[in-house]
Amino acid sequence: MTAHAEDDVPTDGLPRKKFSGKKLVLFVILPLVLLIGAGAGVYFSGLLDSLLGKKEEHAEVPAEPAQPDPHAAPVFYDLPDMLVNLNSSGKRPAFLKIKISIQLAKGEDIPAIEHVLPRIIDNFQVYLRELRLEDLKGSAGMYRLRQELLMRITASAHPVKVKDVLFKEMLVQ
Repeated sequence: MTAHAEDDVPTDGLPRKKFSGKKLVLFVILPLVLLIGAGAGVYFSGLLDSLLGKKEEHAEVPAEPAQPDPHAAPVFYDLPDMLVNLNSSGKRPAFLKIKISIQLAKGEDIPAIEHVLPRIIDNFQVYLRELRLEDLKGSAGMYRLRQELLMRITASAHPVKVKDVLFKEMLVQ
């Protein structure tokens, strides 16, 4: 016999069985992984706390901020009338006269709006002067104009919350 064959035979004369790689994975490693996974699942699901009798400690939840009363009277602020010449390609100039009112979230914001009013008017004037007659036609043009002005006043008056821009009068000549 060779030396290799003698190593496989134990001293009692019976051949020794070895664990193959597949059997090792199937009977040892796989059950360990399943047990660890189940333990982690129970721990993170909170079932372990109830089994061990641990009391849950709830973090103190801050009270919700007071919601504005939806039935409260809306707050409006009238901006000064504006007259601008529009961007026209013809020889004859076109003018836009507009009266705007803005809706504020709360009445306490009026002094803050008055404080930044020159900036608001400047932003409006710069934007309105670049408009063409075609930009103001139809309801889609009015909607775009309202959205652009709302975006500009929101940026100018931040952190004041401006809810809407309302057109009181709009005359294109």
